[in-house]
Amino acid sequence: MTETIKLTRDQDGIAILTIDTPDKSVNVLTEAALGELAQHIETVATDEGLKGAVITSAKETFLAGVDLSLLATLAGLARMGKVTEAYEKAFQLNKMLRRMETCGKPFVGAITGLALGGGFELMLACHYRIVADDPKVKLGLPEVQVGLLPGGGGTQRLPRMIGIQPSAPILMQGQQVSPQEAKEMGIVEALAPRDKLVEEAKKWILEGGSATRPWDQDGFKIPGGGGQFNPKVVQLFMAGSSMMQQQTWHNYPAPPAILSAVYEGHQLPMDRAIRVESRYFTTLLMNPVAGNMIRTLFLNKQEAEKLKRRPEGLEPSPTRKLGILGAGLMGAGIATVSARAGMEIVLLDRDQESADKGLAHVHKEAEKLARRGRMNAEDAKALVSRVKATADYKDLKDCDLIIEAVFEDPKIKADVTARVEEVVGETTIFASNTSTIPITMLAKASKRPGQFIGIHFFSPVEKMPLVEIIRGEETNDTALAKALDYVRQIRKTPIVVNDSRGFYTSRAFGTYVSEGIELLSEGVKPALIENCGRLGGMPMGPLEVGDQVGVDLMVHIYESLSSELGNSYTSAAGDKVARLMAEELKRPGQKAGKGFYDYGEKREKHLWPGLAEHFPVADVQPHPNDVEKRLIYIQLLEVARCFEENVVTTPEEADLGAILGWGFAPFTGGPLSMLDTMGIAKFVEDCDLMAKAYGERFTPPDLLRKMAKEGKTFYAPVLPAAAA
Repeated sequence: MTETIKLTRDQDGIAILTIDTPDKSVNVLTEAALGELAQHIETVATDEGLKGAVITSAKETFLAGVDLSLLATLAGLARMGKVTEAYEKAFQLNKMLRRMETCGKPFVGAITGLALGGGFELMLACHYRIVADDPKVKLGLPEVQVGLLPGGGGTQRLPRMIGIQPSAPILMQGQQVSPQEAKEMGIVEALAPRDKLVEEAKKWILEGGSATRPWDQDGFKIPGGGGQFNPKVVQLFMAGSSMMQQQTWHNYPAPPAILSAVYEGHQLPMDRAIRVESRYFTTLLMNPVAGNMIRTLFLNKQEAEKLKRRPEGLEPSPTRKLGILGAGLMGAGIATVSARAGMEIVLLDRDQESADKGLAHVHKEAEKLARRGRMNAEDAKALVSRVKATADYKDLKDCDLIIEAVFEDPKIKADVTARVEEVVGETTIFASNTSTIPITMLAKASKRPGQFIGIHFFSPVEKMPLVEIIRGEETNDTALAKALDYVRQIRKTPIVVNDSRGFYTSRAFGTYVSEGIELLSEGVKPALIENCGRLGGMPMGPLEVGDQVGVDLMVHIYESLSSELGNSYTSAAGDKVARLMAEELKRPGQKAGKGFYDYGEKREKHLWPGLAEHFPVADVQPHPNDVEKRLIYIQLLEVARCFEENVVTTPEEADLGAILGWGFAPFTGGPLSMLDTMGIAKFVEDCDLMAKAYGERFTPPDLLRKMAKEGKTFYAPVLPAAAA
């Protein structure tokens, strides 16, 4: 059996525990590793020949935390009703670290690099901490981002070390800190070069470092104050609770659980405090939020980034020279992330002036990266030098991948496709960044439709993590492999979908905006619409989203649909409202400073008061629950239709694409996870009632009726990892 944590002894009687997770680029605490660590702690504690121990890593990363598949297993146990078993397993880490902390021998963390989650908690449980003096190293507790709280004493040790208030952003927001910041805050005692960490750690032990923590000594007081009657503490928890709900809209159970664990635990002795923490941890495991978030945002995301959908048997095909057609914000953003990945870029537009504007954007983004310390000035300069701005199609000659990001007009796209194919080689892959026009339709302009594919980015490209890859009817495996390899190069997360107008993400997300406009046309108060969207877990209200997308672009999409569908096209409320706003009222959206909202010079915004004149408010307003339900259910229905029509082919990609692509309520784990959690039969029943009340668009598809009748779910009833 392969060791994950190796114990060696030096001549001075110090044990060196070296973490080295086999077959992984970063260290994680698997169930086997936890068992090894417990044994080694016991060895150090009971072996009279050992003075203490140094915990370090054979990798540049120290410890990225507990293996998420293990957390998924615990969540599965809790949701199956095996609560006691889940609690006891969860408490093992707390119990082990407390044994290390109180065994009477000093343990020093020689932290080589990244220390997150359980890795950070292991570090906190050590009696002394020395971290690599490298600003790129990050330390923190990201558990809140998967619906959990730190379950290895993090909610108890961190406040006792630095105070309750400074701990809050790290515990409740998952904020990460650099080694220098950690030292200034009092989280770590020293910094050292990576190759000197173990030497310095051993020196501290040999010079008589204490094996007793301050909170185990009489008279200990929490920095900054503690206790339920301390005015500062009371004020903090009252204000913290209010701010937390403002940010989470009551959708995320982890932040209030963290706040409660800190509040209750900081008033108790450590041995009782960690029991409180483990109880709250288990309560979160029982909630479907944690399991769904772990599955979608980490396990499934990791699978997607490993290119699970890549065709087998094809050699890797990294992009060497990339041609980008269109140097607007989208094209320039694609150029930035691609040049950062080391590719040579040809950024082409209709004239040199337009192309140069795109290059200026790349330069600005490179400077921003350097200013924020994410690359040095020399690397930033090299990034810009890899981008050639041009208006000459001949410069595309040697490109092995072309990405078209011109205006959403089939005729314009057909023209640039033909012009590109006159100069590039026969093996060049051509991709369109269109967000709505079917790839099969666009591929008709190509002499090589098998090498034509969709690579759909989201705006802003530099920030948005998802890329939607669309297969046209004739797209071949070579093009798909090339697209996936490219997405991996730029370090984004891909999903693969089949062709459809709007594909998957734009098609499903568009229903949110359309339903918001429908509500507006019915006389529902704009503020009620926007707040109910956020209450349902969406990052913005539907009207604000409409402004960001562009009300004029919505008009263009409606016109394209009408042209394509002819007499079968049915005009909806969204069509009429968008035309009124963009064409008659000249309010095309955020880019013009006016749409459904008014926008100030400093990006401040407020709903346009004139909406009441053009969309009179009804005397009787719907209940907020009904508004929220309409805005969320309409998206769930369209996702289910996409799944039924084989546009999106796996529940994993449907959920991942929804959360990363358009910000669908992350706490649900995604639309199909949400359907499983609420119960498909209940959803179908609700939709039938809503269809009668609001229209046929709420009629559930046959797929859901069949699943409801047969008692089926999109995922296995218990998390897959729970069966491992």
